[in-house]
Amino acid sequence: MNKQKGMVLFLSLIVLIIMTVIGVALAVNSNQSMKMAGAGSERIEAMTAAHGAQDRAISLNEGATLINLTNTLVTNDAALGVTNTLEPVASGCQRKEKAHGASIGCNRIDISSTAVFGRNDLGQLTVVVGIEQEFTTGS
Repeated sequence: MNKQKGMVLFLSLIVLIIMTVIGVALAVNSNQSMKMAGAGSERIEAMTAAHGAQDRAISLNEGATLINLTNTLVTNDAALGVTNTLEPVASGCQRKEKAHGASIGCNRIDISSTAVFGRNDLGQLTVVVGIEQEFTTGS
């Protein structure tokens, strides 16, 4: 019986060490999960900012500005932290019919919005949308 006097203490310390290792592993796993969730939310925020910047670029340049756009136009939306590129595309119109005796012309424009996100702005997200603006040519 005297030989086992310190055995309970020894086994208790072994169990305590095992539980500590498990606790540390769970804490590290939880920290990694939080980082991944944060990165996912930053990406969603960047996507929302890019779509908002595209909508703003279309509304600010609608009408005569888009009809007369012949060169690439780059704008920076500082409020959303997004760079927009409006680029005319040389192609025909989807619509070929005449409207009330007037011919239909159109401009096709690609709008790409680029947002950066993440730690040290290492992530980059680009959203591209194409629009076609129709107008009457008068003849």
